[in-house]
Amino acid sequence: MHPHWFLILSTLALILLANGLPALLGLLLGPGRPLDGGLRLGDGQPLFGPTKTVRGVLAALAATPLAALALGLPWHIGLRIALGAMLGDLLASFLKRRLGLPSSAKVSLLDTVPESLIPVLLIMGHLGLDWLDLALLTLAFAVLDLVLTPLGHRLFPRRGA
Repeated sequence: MHPHWFLILSTLALILLANGLPALLGLLLGPGRPLDGGLRLGDGQPLFGPTKTVRGVLAALAATPLAALALGLPWHIGLRIALGAMLGDLLASFLKRRLGLPSSAKVSLLDTVPESLIPVLLIMGHLGLDWLDLALLTLAFAVLDLVLTPLGHRLFPRRGA
């Protein structure tokens, strides 16, 4: 495999891990402690909501650098991807709460673009990725999210649901 394609596929795998691990842990273990501690803003809505958990963020921040090392990439690439993915996810949740949408409401582009775009922006210079690579990774993540999220919910139904 060409080294550039290896970097693209490795980056995609790390983005999937960083974004998917918190959701998978929520499906397997049930609700965790909300990252926002239940804080509600002036609009009466939570800062992020109950599905953004301390456990999920810590799992992504720990596992993604280890996965980067396993792929032969520097650990800091995994950490940057995890930080970017978590920031993108929290930004999307914050915006959805401001729009009055319930936790886990699906908003296609808002659910995928920040979670993949921000991590790639944080590492593209370090890996020599270009703007076309950024677009490809963002699109690939969006398509995979459309397939993998419903599959995860079917394989691991929410506890108490």
